[in-house]
Amino acid sequence: MPLTNAQRKYLRGLSHDLDPVVMIADKGLSESVLAEIEQALTHHELIKIKLRADRAQRSQWVAQIATQFRAELVHQIGQVACYYRKNQEKPKLALPS
Repeated sequence: MPLTNAQRKYLRGLSHDLDPVVMIADKGLSESVLAEIEQALTHHELIKIKLRADRAQRSQWVAQIATQFRAELVHQIGQVACYYRKNQEKPKLALPS
């Protein structure tokens, strides 16, 4: 489900007040980190992730997370990336059309 520009802008505004719920560092995308990302996306829909690595590694992780979890990258600034995935059973956020 690709986001429209209006939806992406709305989600960017909501994400400013969020604290990172997951931090990825030296061990990379381990099973426990992947499980935490899945749980956070299911529960919150919009999450912020802190990526502690060099630029090339961060880019790889950002793409892998979006693909693996079928989540939309809302935005990435430096070492922080925000993702959105709608909870099909109990949606929490109402996106503008």
